[in-house]
Amino acid sequence: MHFTLRIDGTAAHITVHGEIDYTTLPTLRAAAAGLPPNVTELVWDLHDARFMDVAGLHLLFEQPSPQGPPRKTTVTNLAPQPLRLLVLATETIPALELAHLLHDTLPGTLLDD
Repeated sequence: MHFTLRIDGTAAHITVHGEIDYTTLPTLRAAAAGLPPNVTELVWDLHDARFMDVAGLHLLFEQPSPQGPPRKTTVTNLAPQPLRLLVLATETIPALELAHLLHDTLPGTLLDD
């Protein structure tokens, strides 16, 4: 697994290339934690992440550190397996707020299945 990082003003886009699991989680967390303080939006692009286990849930839903700046986190370009994992997780724990994480990525009908 590797990732690419692009910063446009106050938005950072991290594109993951490979699987998201407990082996890769520390690297991805460090990438997010190392963003400049002026970054207020973090977009995880998962186009090339075809597999994600529960570590991906920790990555996408964990609360930011109180010492760090507040950031809006969204995810885009989900492959079928990571999308299904997110849907199952939010069906089990509705407080995870999948619609907020995906924002405009998916039509509402996918979330209602």
